[in-house]
Amino acid sequence: MTAEKRRLAIDVVVPLYNEEQVVAEFHRRLMDVLTPLRRQHDVSIYYVNDGSVDHTGAELAKLAADDPDITVLELSRNFGHQAALTAGLDRARGDAVITLDGDGQHPPELIVDMVALYEAGYEVVLTQRVSADQPRFKRWTSTAFYRLLSAIADTPIPAGSADYRLVARPVLEALREMREYHRFLRGMVAWAGYKTVVLPYAERERLGGEAKYSLRRMARLASDAMFSFSLVPIGIALVIGLSFLVLAAAEALWVASFWLSGRQHLLVPGWSSLMFMVLMVGGTLMIAIGLVGIYVGYIFQEVKRRPVYLVRAVHGSAGERPPRPGDGRES
Repeated sequence: MTAEKRRLAIDVVVPLYNEEQVVAEFHRRLMDVLTPLRRQHDVSIYYVNDGSVDHTGAELAKLAADDPDITVLELSRNFGHQAALTAGLDRARGDAVITLDGDGQHPPELIVDMVALYEAGYEVVLTQRVSADQPRFKRWTSTAFYRLLSAIADTPIPAGSADYRLVARPVLEALREMREYHRFLRGMVAWAGYKTVVLPYAERERLGGEAKYSLRRMARLASDAMFSFSLVPIGIALVIGLSFLVLAAAEALWVASFWLSGRQHLLVPGWSSLMFMVLMVGGTLMIAIGLVGIYVGYIFQEVKRRPVYLVRAVHGSAGERPPRPGDGRES
């Protein structure tokens, strides 16, 4: 006689920004997966409307009115993808929490495998994109970014990692303790550790609309990852500066050797070498000062201790529950 599986509380967190065209279809696909899963476990959905300016909020409110296990968090403005994910994670109360994007690129069918791996003892189930038909530029920049980040960060992050993951309750509690303003959840989860497994998946096409991660947003995420998880950039600037200092000293010794040997007449008069060294050393100093300035800017934003997000309204039965300690403030 086999022991009956424990009934789990599983929360699904989905951030959305201007996705009115895809909300209904995404929810239908999600429920195709969650409806059978609800026969075995208690499953709740947390939709986070990240300050959408279209009718995404109205579409989500309809879903919450029809299903008592759906909660909609309305943020006061667009705080960004990582902040929206954080808002959902702060509200979640399950044994395990799954986060995925609401544009359809993360296949909901993978949730069943994630839950199975959690039941097998894994506390973190990461996903890794293996799509071969990704645009060449995006694939190249993603690979280069993760290689560089893994080289300089304290904790390695698998290349192609996505914000489609499952975290167990202990990991969730650890993430709630990290209240930094500049957030890179992939790095934060990796830093936390715990028993982890990577689940590959083929990224799908968007259900509709346009991608919300512009080149500028991706650059900002990369910056948050680099400067929040490594001090190596400052070290690199120091090494470059010292290298040019050594070169300048070598040139000075070389010129001095001509004067000491009485061959100074062989030196070509001019300012080219001097200007070269001045410009190179000056440029190196500017790089170093710029990197220090970035870190000081990050520190300045952190010490203000502003909330990561603000919740304007909550729709659904879970809206009656008070937020957990460390949650973003409600206006």
